[in-house]
Amino acid sequence: MKKLLLSAVLVSAIAFTSCREVKENADKAGDSVENAVQETGDAINEAAQETEEAVEGGFEATGKAIDNAVNETKEAGESVKDAVNEVSDDLKKD
Repeated sequence: MKKLLLSAVLVSAIAFTSCREVKENADKAGDSVENAVQETGDAINEAAQETEEAVEGGFEATGKAIDNAVNETKEAGESVKDAVNEVSDDLKKD
């Protein structure tokens, strides 16, 4: 009977210790998953912010390029107008 009781106590102690270790490992795994999810969320937010900044920069650069093209076109038109006026004046003199 004594052996049976001691065996039962030993089995209970091993089971209790094993359960506690399993719970601790499960807690560690849960913490690891939680940290991974947080880091993934942070990375996604950072990527979205960088994309937004790149898009805004692209729009700004495109707007500047269009403004420059408009100004250059106006200047070219004025040069053509001046050339036509010069030719016209030269033809009037002849």
